Amino acid sequence: MTTAAFFGVVLALDFLAVVAQAYCGPLPALSGARPLLFPVILAYGALALPFWAALALAFFNGLLWDALTVQILNPSPYVQGQPTVEIALGWSVLLFGVLVILVHGLRPLFLRGRWELHCLASGTCVVAILAVQYALVMFHRGGLVLPLDFWARLFLPGFFAMLIAPLVYLALLAVAYLLGYPVRINVAPDRRDRAQDYER
Repeated sequence: MTTAAFFGVVLALDFLAVVAQAYCGPLPALSGARPLLFPVILAYGALALPFWAALALAFFNGLLWDALTVQILNPSPYVQGQPTVEIALGWSVLLFGVLVILVHGLRPLFLRGRWELHCLASGTCVVAILAVQYALVMFHRGGLVLPLDFWARLFLPGFFAMLIAPLVYLALLAVAYLLGYPVRINVAPDRRDRAQDYER
């Protein structure tokens, strides 16, 4: 029951982050790129939630994000007389699932208090999402074009996500304690004790 309640809170915050993302305009400090908020929640969910809940969060987040970013050119300037789907519905589900699986592998360290893993995972997820999204667009356009500010637009949003990650971590840590959800375990000398703490 505690896990379901905490999962519901993370899911609701993730939904709010995706909705707020639609209203975030380009920031001059990020070289004109938009800040990405939801990967910070996604990274925390991948580290703090059980595997099934983390995958469910990735699936929900992927569908919601695809619904907001699907991109179809009709008529297509690249294929005569046919529309081109540059960003299709469903690609984010696969990408987010892979990211969640990789990040979830660090959960035992995170449960022992390694909070910096959340910062690193948040920045990595942002960079991966932007890089794959840009690669998909370039693939459908038949060429690779790197603007002068490409690297700034790729890595500055990731750095911004790492900056706000500690605030999100502390807020969700407080929520977890209020709900009685264990997000930290005591390092016990006996391996059996550690395994039992992790399963809880």
